[in-house]
Amino acid sequence: MLSELNLPAAWSVSQGKGVVVAVIDSGVNPDVSDLAGSVTTGPDFTGVGTPPSDPNWGVHGTWMASLVAGHGDGGGSTGIIGSAPESSVLSIRVITDAHDPGSAKYEAQPASRGQRELAAAITYAVDHHAQVISMSLGYSLQSRPVRAALQDAYDHNVVVVASAGNSGDAAGAAGRGHAPYSFPADYPGVLAVGAVNSSGQVSSFSSENLSVQVVAPGVRILAQGRDGGYWYVSGTSPACALIAGVAAVIKSRYPRLTDSQVIAAITSSTTRSTRPARGWDEQIGFGVVDAAAALTAAGRLAAAPPPARGVAAAGHFGGGPAAIPAAPVAPRGPAALVLYCLLAAGGLGLIALATSKLLAVRDLAAGQPAHQAPFGHGSGPGDDDDREGRPLLPPATAARHAAPRGRSHDELGPT
Repeated sequence: MLSELNLPAAWSVSQGKGVVVAVIDSGVNPDVSDLAGSVTTGPDFTGVGTPPSDPNWGVHGTWMASLVAGHGDGGGSTGIIGSAPESSVLSIRVITDAHDPGSAKYEAQPASRGQRELAAAITYAVDHHAQVISMSLGYSLQSRPVRAALQDAYDHNVVVVASAGNSGDAAGAAGRGHAPYSFPADYPGVLAVGAVNSSGQVSSFSSENLSVQVVAPGVRILAQGRDGGYWYVSGTSPACALIAGVAAVIKSRYPRLTDSQVIAAITSSTTRSTRPARGWDEQIGFGVVDAAAALTAAGRLAAAPPPARGVAAAGHFGGGPAAIPAAPVAPRGPAALVLYCLLAAGGLGLIALATSKLLAVRDLAAGQPAHQAPFGHGSGPGDDDDREGRPLLPPATAARHAAPRGRSHDELGPT
């Protein structure tokens, strides 16, 4: 797994030291051997009250945290080594595991509450100085609170990584062209990760859609569980956790890079043999992540000169105000304007007098006004006697109905 991502070569430069990775999941047991001393426990936003001592609390979250920051046991000779073994984890609980005693209560909550909990977790991570956020979870709809929280993360240059989803098999069975979108993976600015097997082939369960940017191993990945034992886990969840660790490795070495620069370093340096012929596709994104190559690409970005400064607000083109020629006609003073107004009034008076004279002459020449027959009736011999008078336009026979207002279908999801 580690060699498939070329991590050993990257570790000679950085292992993620000093970087906090927020694992937003079902909770993390901080006492397991491979994470000892590397976990800070944050709040539980689920609202179900399951105690951390329960054996079904934090199962999935502990797996994911070990893949990010596991440092092994016995000096690293045994146990799980994560992709950023010198990083630390900030655990924030927003979901329950399947066998959690509070799972039924959690599932019965409105979807909008779950989204608000996720938004609160992202905000908490940013406020507590996480440089990377890992979210191996997904929702079927978008949320304005989550989008706002993500924007706050981007404003603080936090790299956000999320699993693309495990709906690939379902999409194939249904005959759809792509898997349904999963959020937060499909939000702009999030690095969405799919899964491949040990041969580098896209896993059948890995969601295939436009959100996928890169892939990582996600089939039978060895992780440490909350019970201290070791488990094989599969899905885009472990793939996401591994790439969150790669982001931490980059952030540790180049802390001044923005989140978008870190993502660009990862997506532009994938293993060449895994890149699609067209450069990208919805199954594998830009290819399998190469941690060492991503670190090299990040170094180039960090060494690049800053963009050229823009023109100062006081700057001008073409000589500025001094280069503007004088007006061709001098401005007129108040006396001239009064004179022009008087002349205009006099002209209007002459026009009115002339018009009244012409009307008087016309009335004398016309004499008595002629009377016309009503429209549509004969006025003398030879007319069509049975022609009926008709209005020029028939009255409307159908009432006009305003179109009913359609009900709003909020495609953005609950807020």
